[in-house]
Amino acid sequence: MGVVAVAAVGLGAVLSACDGGGDLEVANDSGGDVVVRTGDEEAEVTADGGVVLLDYGCTPGAVTVVRASGAEEVVDGPVCPDQRIVVRDDEVVLVPVVADDDS
Repeated sequence: MGVVAVAAVGLGAVLSACDGGGDLEVANDSGGDVVVRTGDEEAEVTADGGVVLLDYGCTPGAVTVVRASGAEEVVDGPVCPDQRIVVRDDEVVLVPVVADDDS
């Protein structure tokens, strides 16, 4: 019974990370502009720039990053505010957001 309670608490913590709002961050550390499509929003992010989708919460599914060349990269979703989408010259990665992180 104690194991079930722990599992339920753990599941609740995972689900709460994707519930409600929270700011979703995108950092473009690449040398080119990109378009980020979350499924219901689209944002253009300039080279070496970033964007924050205020009180957005989690994406409804996968996130697509379209580079200036037209190449598309898909990140499995949903992506939630506890992760930052980071676009690099050679990849797109999810990086955990740290509460004190101001980068």
